[in-house]
Amino acid sequence: MERSASGPDVAAAPSGQDRAGSFESRGIDCVPDSERHGAARELFTLWAAPNVSYLSFVVGGALVLTGLSLAEALAVTVAGNLFWLLTGFIAVSGPAAGTSGSVISRAMYGVVGNKAVVALTGWLIASLYLALNWSAASVAGLGLTSRAGLPDTPAVDALVVCLIAGATILVAIYGHATIVRLYGALSVLLTVVFLAVGVMVLTRANWSYTPTEPLTGLGRFVALASGFTIVASAPLSYANSPDLTRYLPRETSPKAITLWTASGAFLPSVLFTAVGSLAATTLDMSDPQAALESVVPAWFVPVLVIAVVLNTVANNGITAYSSGLSMQSVGVRLHRVVAVLVVGLIGTAMTLFALLVFDFLTAVNTLMELVVVVTGPCMAVYATDIVLRRNRYDGEQLHDQSRTSPYWYRAGVNRAGVLATLGGASAATLCASSSSWAGPLSSAMGGLNLAVPVGVLGSAVLYWALSRAFGTLPAATALPPATAPHPVIAPHPATAAPPATAQPPATTLPPTTPQH
Repeated sequence: MERSASGPDVAAAPSGQDRAGSFESRGIDCVPDSERHGAARELFTLWAAPNVSYLSFVVGGALVLTGLSLAEALAVTVAGNLFWLLTGFIAVSGPAAGTSGSVISRAMYGVVGNKAVVALTGWLIASLYLALNWSAASVAGLGLTSRAGLPDTPAVDALVVCLIAGATILVAIYGHATIVRLYGALSVLLTVVFLAVGVMVLTRANWSYTPTEPLTGLGRFVALASGFTIVASAPLSYANSPDLTRYLPRETSPKAITLWTASGAFLPSVLFTAVGSLAATTLDMSDPQAALESVVPAWFVPVLVIAVVLNTVANNGITAYSSGLSMQSVGVRLHRVVAVLVVGLIGTAMTLFALLVFDFLTAVNTLMELVVVVTGPCMAVYATDIVLRRNRYDGEQLHDQSRTSPYWYRAGVNRAGVLATLGGASAATLCASSSSWAGPLSSAMGGLNLAVPVGVLGSAVLYWALSRAFGTLPAATALPPATAPHPVIAPHPATAAPPATAQPPATTLPPTTPQH
């Protein structure tokens, strides 16, 4: 149970087994070794289900619509998805600490500083993604209700949103074991459906496609960087991967955790984004739903729509699950199930507002282009901390929020983590660009967006240097000798970002594009 200097700050939950089909009672409290279970290989389907996605088709089509050649679109797809290695790498901290990533990050930001970071990245941004995904799935679902003869009214719109949100929240409430079991089946089902669509698309693809007016010079680099940002924003938004590994036995191989997590997301993301790019060589992907429906038989359209909705449930299921844990970690005294319900209700309200009142698709574009300004530095600091500490985290000490906690630092704040994140995010903002806004450095470079490499690399280097300058690492792990008996977990190649990203007005996503 979580404790602060003044007592427990999370409602106590009875200890219980993590069983599929039963409500998971445990929140952010540590998982004892006696209740650890599972294997790293189960992470493959757990991450495949959210990423066998309609969104990948959409993004792939958007890359070609920006003016990229087919080869360039495929190269950007592979490069941006390499950041799944970073998602997999930070997942290794879950079994080491036996608690959620939103608690482990107290080591990086301090007991007090972590509350602000988690409130932003683990709750606010996550809630926005819930709303955006539900909105996108609702648009697809409303097409199905129209085919069924239901009127296009706000009441029907709201009903569709609530049904999709309700299914998602139910998955998150049941929790970890149910997610692992359910996502294994969903990954197979979704793969079959989307592969069928992919085969139909490939029979029409123009494999020798070249843009009518090929991009050259700076415009080409701007478009390449724009596409890279869009693709990279997905893996860089999943800082919750430790939440899904914390039940694994402590001795589980970090390498296996990294590779199973990364490959489960990387392979379907690359495959179906590539199919989307190929679709754009012959289909009008400015309206991706209509384009894909035009190549499948009429009887298959409802199957495709249901698959889109199921993928959204899978995607948002783990987001809502982690958001509930994040709410607990910032000090909200709620049982995990209640915390998930609160997050779900807020996300549903935001979705209804986005769908019925505000043009959410415009906000989608801007969010996807700019969210990496925050998520990139946070992921970089997390990964660097794992390297510096050699993945040694004491879950019980992380739950100590008193002034005597080893993670209290100065006034509850780890200056190294906070300054590194703020510094990297500030530098990334100066270099960022979207369809509606550009930082001064990006503007000076003609709209070229360097937010990802600047934010990720800058924060990693700053955290490494400041941790030593402030002496915020334990002596036993700060400077391990070359002959240390415990192997150092090497920095993952994914922390070295590929070249820049950009987004001028000419390269915006089509107006119907939903986003993760």
